[in-house]
Amino acid sequence: MNFVKNRFWFFIISLLVISPGIVFLILAPGLKPGIDFTGGSSMTLVFPETPEISQEDLRNQLTLINYPESTVQNMGSNSFFVRTKELNEEEKDQLVLDLTNTLSPNASSDNVLQGFDLVSPVVAQETVLNAFWAVLAASIGIFFYIWWAFRNVPSPFRYGLAAIIALIHDAIIVIGIFAILGETMDMEVNTMFLIALLTVIGYSVNDTIVVFDKIRENVLSYTNRPFTEVVNLSISETIGRSVNTSFTLLITLLALLLFGGTTIREFLIVLLIGVIAGTYSSIAIASQVLVTWEQKSLQIPFKKS
Repeated sequence: MNFVKNRFWFFIISLLVISPGIVFLILAPGLKPGIDFTGGSSMTLVFPETPEISQEDLRNQLTLINYPESTVQNMGSNSFFVRTKELNEEEKDQLVLDLTNTLSPNASSDNVLQGFDLVSPVVAQETVLNAFWAVLAASIGIFFYIWWAFRNVPSPFRYGLAAIIALIHDAIIVIGIFAILGETMDMEVNTMFLIALLTVIGYSVNDTIVVFDKIRENVLSYTNRPFTEVVNLSISETIGRSVNTSFTLLITLLALLLFGGTTIREFLIVLLIGVIAGTYSSIAIASQVLVTWEQKSLQIPFKKS
């Protein structure tokens, strides 16, 4: 397959995938922030002298008493970490009492509640801001490192910029899809989403470097061949490895998504989207940006020469 010749269509596919997310981000409310970003309350609950209580049991009970937005993390031995909307002292006591009466009627609510804290939205905003600066610093570092690592090939800075473009491409796809899911399925963005997004960014660069390294090797080996042919050859030589690696990772992520519970659901969905986008962008975006830059042409198929 001539990947380079079809780069115009690769760009069109990316545009079609990205556009709906951009529309939802601009016209709709955008990403739906969870308690981690809006502020709320967190508590540690332990249900003693009670048959084993599952994470799902506690989540269902919270929904029944009008706390459907709560997130539950099982800490083992009938111990749970719960995040919910901001509670005053009276609401907190009533919530714990309701859960105790239903799930552990023989226990005292004072013994069930082991810890309680208020989560400030200011702290959440600082976390997002710190993550932004971390990504910016990492992107700058990646750019200069790739520029240095590819110093033996012509215009090495192009490789760094192309990798950053692919990184941004993958991040926008993930954020856009979550904007759509937030509007259609009430899927919230929390700290797990942020962690997963940073992981996707790292995976995107790793996948791109695999292809770029082969391009560098072939550029130095086939000095008399056109750059387009070298890039196409390099993609052909690495596509099997990239697809197989991503496919095995997707199987693992799907298994975790099906059997890992809802606590890490958003994390896994981000990784699923990111792995697919990262594999695609390393072949269809990053490499094609290099060729487009070199040729100064998008290779529009219906354009007359």
